[in-house]
Amino acid sequence: MKTALITGGSKGIGYGIAEVLIKNGWNVAITGRSANQLEEASAKLNAIRPDGAIGLIADVRHLYQQEKNVETILHKWGHLDALIANAGVGHFGAVEALSPEHWQETIDINLTGVFNSVKASIEALKKTKGYIITIGSLAGTNFFAGGSAYNASKFGLLGFTQAIMLDLRHHQIKVSTIMPGSVATEFNGHMPTEKDEWKIQPADIGQLVMDLLTMNPRTLPSKIEVRPSLPK
Repeated sequence: MKTALITGGSKGIGYGIAEVLIKNGWNVAITGRSANQLEEASAKLNAIRPDGAIGLIADVRHLYQQEKNVETILHKWGHLDALIANAGVGHFGAVEALSPEHWQETIDINLTGVFNSVKASIEALKKTKGYIITIGSLAGTNFFAGGSAYNASKFGLLGFTQAIMLDLRHHQIKVSTIMPGSVATEFNGHMPTEKDEWKIQPADIGQLVMDLLTMNPRTLPSKIEVRPSLPK
C-alpha cells in the first residue's frame, strides 16, 4: 500500500486530493497549521478507510517540521511514495498597497515552503522511485494587476518544479506540476456555494493526481494546465 504526504491537506484542493487517494487504496498524511481542521479532516478520511490517514501539524516555512513529518510517516508506514506540495496562500492588491509582511508570507509559503517539503522528502522518495507533484496555478504563466506577490510565487514555483524535474529524473523520481484555474475552495476566505459549480472541484484535481500516479513510468506529463470547461 503506497503512502503520500500532502501539504495543506486539511481543506480545499489538498483535502480533495487526499480523499481521492485514500479511496484508491493509498495511505495519506495531511499537514496544516490548524489542529482542529486537521483532526476533522483526518476523521473524515479515516471514515472512508480506517487507519488510512494521519494529520500532522506543520508550517511549510520550517524545514525541520517537514523533516519531522517525513520521519513520522516512515515510522508509521515504512515508506513515502509521493509528495503533493499543495500548501499555499494568496495576498492580492496593487504593489503600492502590498505590505512587506504579505509579500514575505506569500513567497515563504508558496515557494520556499515547496523547497522545504521537497528537501525533506528526497531521500525517502529515492528509495521508492517516487513522485513529486506541486500544485501551482495558471497565475504561474498569466500575470494580472494586483497579483505581484502571488504571480511571483507561482512563476517561481513553475521554474522550480521544472528544474527539479531535470535534477531528480536520474534517481527515477518523477516530478510534475498541476496549474489550475478557478477552483471551488475556501482559498483567500471564500466559502464555496452552488454558484461555484462551474469551477473546477477539488476532487477533479485529486483525479488528475491519481492519473499521474498510475501512469506508465515511461511517460511524464511535466506540466498540466487545467481550466473550467465553461467559465462564467
